[in-house]
Amino acid sequence: MIDPMASKKLRLRPWQRRALDIFESHDKPDFLAVATPGAGKTTFALTAARLSMPRLFGRLIVVAPTRHLKEQWADAAEQFNLHLDSDWTPSDGLPGDVHGVVTTYQQVGASPQTIRPMADNGFVILDEIHHAGEERSWGDGVKDAFAGACHRLALSGTPFRSDTRSIPFVEYDNDQVVPNVEYGYGDAMDDGRVVRPVFFPRFGGHMEWMAPDGAELSATFDDPLARTQANQRLRTALSLEGEWVPSVIGHAHQELLKIRRTHPEAGGLVIAIDQAHAWGIAELLQTRFRVNAMVAVSEDPQASDKIARFAGGNSPWIVAVRMISEGVDIPRLRVAVYATTTTTELFFRQAVGRIVRYTPGRGHQRAYMFMPDDVRLRSYGIAIAESRRHSLKKKESPDAAFDQDETALDPLDDQSEQMSLFTVLSSTETGLQEVEDIFADPSEDVEFNSVAQESEVNELADPALEIDLAALPPAALGTFLGRRDRRERDRLRELNAELARDLSAKTGKNHAAINFELNRLSGVSKVSTATVDQLARRAKTAQEWLGRDAKLRHMRRFV
Repeated sequence: MIDPMASKKLRLRPWQRRALDIFESHDKPDFLAVATPGAGKTTFALTAARLSMPRLFGRLIVVAPTRHLKEQWADAAEQFNLHLDSDWTPSDGLPGDVHGVVTTYQQVGASPQTIRPMADNGFVILDEIHHAGEERSWGDGVKDAFAGACHRLALSGTPFRSDTRSIPFVEYDNDQVVPNVEYGYGDAMDDGRVVRPVFFPRFGGHMEWMAPDGAELSATFDDPLARTQANQRLRTALSLEGEWVPSVIGHAHQELLKIRRTHPEAGGLVIAIDQAHAWGIAELLQTRFRVNAMVAVSEDPQASDKIARFAGGNSPWIVAVRMISEGVDIPRLRVAVYATTTTTELFFRQAVGRIVRYTPGRGHQRAYMFMPDDVRLRSYGIAIAESRRHSLKKKESPDAAFDQDETALDPLDDQSEQMSLFTVLSSTETGLQEVEDIFADPSEDVEFNSVAQESEVNELADPALEIDLAALPPAALGTFLGRRDRRERDRLRELNAELARDLSAKTGKNHAAINFELNRLSGVSKVSTATVDQLARRAKTAQEWLGRDAKLRHMRRFV
């Protein structure tokens, strides 16, 4: 079999090469890399892991914030000859021919003692580490599960929390985080061909609503209001009962159509408040603009598959609720509409991060975040424009409890049973306020002569930035690794399940008895821990069992 890694060279970006040099000279287990979305944190982390694994005795564990990102990490790891089980659960064992697993902070928090033996003396990548706040189950689970790891490489694109909790395995100095490597938006723009220049079209509005106490209120985004009333004003603007949302989405759609003249597969994202809001926006896009938008909401078990299909297709719009957040890689996104009542800076920056990733060969690549001219959102855009440095400083603000990460909607600042007393009367868009270019003057938005690239690896000619992956020693666990694709494992697991069902139908025995006998005959303890070779042997055993009956020889098609 041909080794897929033969003659494969990885071309690092300059910041990745610098970060890798710093990592390799670092003599402590903990390392924090803070880099802007789109910079290539995944490539840096997997390169560091690939270089380190031959020296380690433990497994590679990647911890991601969401289930969708598990698949994304596993796919990326395959390019480095690192094979991770993304379907692993704490109740399963681990096959002998994989390097480790991709899991989530939720899984780690629930079963740290199950994960710890795999991580001891191994390599751990903690993606978007700010999710693991101390004194919470996730943070406590992370500390417990990975205390014995040789390397704990933490990554973050939005390196701060909105509450007062510190983060495990992160070094603080005077309540501020000390990253080992930091690479910001401004740095990425200076390097070129890493991120796009992003503009913030802000739209004013005139809103009228009835507050829960029965008072009829009206205000524009320019009117100073207390927080509770500011939240009510924002919800009124974003309600589908008014005209602000249809008008702004219309502006965004026209911009997307213009972009698609030179970037035909370019896409747009609407970030909605909740499931009902998302479906209402999708209906709006269909009725007013004759566009069938994909909807991805956390309540839908098929949401991850929908995101993957959208990422690989050319549909113009996707509407999402808390599904397309940090780390989700859809490079073709060029336009977004911020139509959610979430007003934390963390969530806003994560949303902006979805449209910044540079795509080679596309020339001018401005991206646009269409948004309400709410003073809080406006300040976040200006802050990004100034490329100011952020920290993980633990706030002492009395409002800290309100700003609880990206889950802090608190749209009305009232009890949920009072929601029915809040009534939208009208909302009208009053025009474009300003467009903030957060990175560069438009005259600097020049077209680059670039070539196609793999994943996050960019087109650089400096040989000092290249790593020959084929020349690296095996990443432990046996030389047969690297010749297996994880999809082959998935195919063989499905094949074994199908053959077991056919045998059950043929013999009349239940599935448990069939699986026990197949495992015994093929020398497999259980399918979840079987190697690719063992799964192939088990499938062959099942096929031979079926083949003993001449009436069922047609079952050989499963081989």
